Amino acid sequence: MLASGPTNGLRSQLLSLLLWLMVALLLRWLVVEPRWIPSGSMLPTLQLQDRILVEKVRPHLGRNFKPGTVVVFHPPARLVEAGYNPSSALIKRVVAGPGDRVEILGGRLLRNGVRVEPDWSAEAMDYEFGPVVVPPGHLLVLGDNRNASLDSHVWGPLPRQEVIGTAFWRYWPLQRFGPIRSPSGEPPGGV
Repeated sequence: MLASGPTNGLRSQLLSLLLWLMVALLLRWLVVEPRWIPSGSMLPTLQLQDRILVEKVRPHLGRNFKPGTVVVFHPPARLVEAGYNPSSALIKRVVAGPGDRVEILGGRLLRNGVRVEPDWSAEAMDYEFGPVVVPPGHLLVLGDNRNASLDSHVWGPLPRQEVIGTAFWRYWPLQRFGPIRSPSGEPPGGV
């Protein structure tokens, strides 16, 4: 027969608390992770110090990332070689997937020879890029603040295995609480 008393009640509560803590940690490690925005590379879509939620299931399911999807990823090898911490995270927007031919001409983004609309950028790009064909297993990612973004136009296509997840929700500041939208007001593709 089990003794019932204050000790058993406390033990039961501690076990319950421990179980919930383990569930919360598993969700954070495997499903949804909070992040904050440390730079202006995604302006005006994401502001400095915005707090966002990143969904982490999609990369493990092998699903494609549609153009417009905002992804969080580990720095690719070229950035790590240049001194980036390999455990840090970056955030950019997918503009092309495997097999797409991408170039930037006259300040405009072209995918497979067609001007991308919307291109999600804050302003026309002041550089030329490509043409580049995105290799299998890679994505081409650019910041929305393209003229001030260290992205695929500098270091090349992003290996898909570096993707941590997709940014889908801003929870801080409260006046911008809600789904992450592009500068045109549209939700990002595939999120």
